Amino acid sequence: MRRPLTSPSARSVLFAPLDQTGRAELVARRLVDAITLGVLADQEQLPSEAELAEQFGVSTVTVREALVALRQQGLVQTKRGRGGGSFVCAPPEENDETWRARLREVSLSELRDIGDDYVAIAGAAARLAAERSSAEDIARLQLAAEDLDGAVGTAAARAERQFHLEVAAASQSPRLTHQEIRLQSEQGALLWLPLGHHDPVTACTEHRAIALAIAQADGDRARILTEQHILDTIDRLGEVHLDLLGS
Repeated sequence: MRRPLTSPSARSVLFAPLDQTGRAELVARRLVDAITLGVLADQEQLPSEAELAEQFGVSTVTVREALVALRQQGLVQTKRGRGGGSFVCAPPEENDETWRARLREVSLSELRDIGDDYVAIAGAAARLAAERSSAEDIARLQLAAEDLDGAVGTAAARAERQFHLEVAAASQSPRLTHQEIRLQSEQGALLWLPLGHHDPVTACTEHRAIALAIAQADGDRARILTEQHILDTIDRLGEVHLDLLGS
């Protein structure tokens, strides 16, 4: 069972009331994001339909329709009877060939554009986290930074994604956290591909440095370190992309 990202701020954004009520696909999208990003852990029990309806500001019928969609995707399993309910079924990890195929589909200009978007959001989140994070936020950040220690492959990619989501949550900005979630949902798996000269040791050191800057309330340093970490990642992926095209 994977360790969930338990930040209350991240969960509060994912389970915030929807702008448009009565939209089962929007509820399903939020839940899919929570599952794929690790905010909801494998085999974790979801809140009841009534509780989800209250959190999202929709009817129980809408929640029921969303859960049907998730069951069809294999992301939720519903058990009947005593101790029953809806439980998360985290998707299987994708292999290296799947990652490479995904990277081939993206042009270098698109990759740079994704990086520019992420740099702007993650850098701002790191700066605000240094100004606003609580002691509890700092403790979660430090744990998330250590998750990359010794991690390889998809475990390293997941640790990268969860660390940056924790930073966004520590910014105490629902809008920035939502933007981080959006980027991770759309492009996060691509950004943190465990390919090329990916060095978990170096990445872990960089995570620790970012967490330390946030803990020391050094917003400028936290932003600069975060931006450089992402830019280095984009450069690495660009090199892998060129190698794939030449192979």
